[in-house]
Amino acid sequence: MKRKKVTDPIRIAVFVSGGGTNLQALIDAQKEKKLHSGVISLVVSSQKGAYALTRANENDIPAVIVDRKSCADQKEFEDGILRALDEYKIELIVLAGFLSILSEDFVKRYPKRIINVHPSLIPAFCGKGFYGLKVHEAALERGVKVTGATVHFVNEIPDGGEIILQKSVAIHKNDTPESLQRRVMRQAEWMLLPRAAELVSIDLLAQRESGIPDESNENEE
Repeated sequence: MKRKKVTDPIRIAVFVSGGGTNLQALIDAQKEKKLHSGVISLVVSSQKGAYALTRANENDIPAVIVDRKSCADQKEFEDGILRALDEYKIELIVLAGFLSILSEDFVKRYPKRIINVHPSLIPAFCGKGFYGLKVHEAALERGVKVTGATVHFVNEIPDGGEIILQKSVAIHKNDTPESLQRRVMRQAEWMLLPRAAELVSIDLLAQRESGIPDESNENEE
């Protein structure tokens, strides 16, 4: 396998399923040079018609659709994704509102090379079944005074990987799940995800410089 140059930025794929507001935060950070050790090289959508695809197109970022509903099973779905990742020589995966849980086999191909943003302070309100507005509904039902967002590495346990960054956000007395979701996005998610992508990209560049082989593609048959 041809070794990438130390000076080349880490090639990032952003996985999406919907509107792509976190993708936009990453794009904006790249334009502002806050994300510069990595470059968004591919957007992968699990759904047709996701507005995130429009964001990718408007910013000249290659995008592919691997429609989960059109795939016979998880293997067919993930095989389609893996082909795209291989074609674009992806080194880091960022889950940004990606609504499909990846299998253990998939995650093991990219050790510490998949990160996810979750709209709570893990370990609160996380794990299987906690996504989108459901997280904020649970926080309000519980009556907590502070919530936030977490960026973490992805492993075989939903929301169970090592935490990279967290930021707290206050809950207001009259909050609804929708208003809380907007505040968590603006005050935490959109700040943390680009920062975490840059930090992990820096680490991966250091690994490349030290000569540590890229394990993410060596497990392929």
